[in-house]
Amino acid sequence: MPCPVSRETLHGVTLFHVKQTGWHSEQRVGQDRAICDYEGTSYRARFWEGKGREYEDLAERIAVHRLLPPGGRRLLEIGAGFGRLADMYGGYDQVILLDHAISGLREAQQRLGRAGPFIFVAANLYHLPVAPRSCDTVVTVRVLHHVADVPVALQEIAGVLHPGGVYLLEYANKRNAKAVARYLLRRQRWSPFGAEPYEFAELNFDFHPAWMARQLARAGLQVEDGLAVSTFRHPFFKRLASPETLATADGAFQRVGAAWKLAPSIFLRSRLAGSGADGPEALFRCPACGGLVLEQEPAALRCPACASAWPVVDGLYDFRWPRQPNWDEEG
Repeated sequence: MPCPVSRETLHGVTLFHVKQTGWHSEQRVGQDRAICDYEGTSYRARFWEGKGREYEDLAERIAVHRLLPPGGRRLLEIGAGFGRLADMYGGYDQVILLDHAISGLREAQQRLGRAGPFIFVAANLYHLPVAPRSCDTVVTVRVLHHVADVPVALQEIAGVLHPGGVYLLEYANKRNAKAVARYLLRRQRWSPFGAEPYEFAELNFDFHPAWMARQLARAGLQVEDGLAVSTFRHPFFKRLASPETLATADGAFQRVGAAWKLAPSIFLRSRLAGSGADGPEALFRCPACGGLVLEQEPAALRCPACASAWPVVDGLYDFRWPRQPNWDEEG
């Protein structure tokens, strides 16, 4: 599906805004990487509610339930959006729901409330504001297919996990059964057997299982379990059976299908190598300079090391770009 593009950097202060096909994008001078940004839209209404994805939601919940460690001190979900999976994290003392789109996080606040274990954070995946070695578990579901630089993203994720921590991920499978059949029947030119990621639309990537396994290993993440999910996603199956029936069949097939890896979606549980103590007690780090000391101000967290001030507005931490020292309170 089309992805709104935002080009992001932490340095440079000139902003300009563009509107394209209803999406809102922001760019900064000196941009290094493009990111997928659903700011200003309702991801929940546009892609989930009433969109015929009840089966996918149920099937993904089965996979998360099977792979997710039952509890711990701190869980970070990257690309949490409106908090679709947040009810599955009840065993964790603290849950950080992180997304680049504040509009999605506001929906999550409305759904989940502001009490309890949830912390709402707007940030860039390539510059995570979470303290190193501070998380037991990191989750990304329906996120990596929008990530252009997976190796850098995995390094960021590995950096916030404590040794032995779990990274639960989902990725769009390039070598899925539909793509293989279309290629063998000469109905598509690109090969699903090639190792490199395939970008079928701007910032929409499919990944080969072997390629993804290599990237995880390079980041120090060892795959220990996997599932094949959404095998019956095709409209043909949805016309034949209810979402609940399809999800039950999907659940029965997930572990068997993992050996073949022909499903459109692959879930993996990986674990950071090593052992040792957790990281610092600090929750956040400055994404501009890496400083672990952030001073609380009335409407911001200020980093004394680089003087960047990160807005805190109505219970939401905004680490997407800093308010510079010479800016007024309006930014």
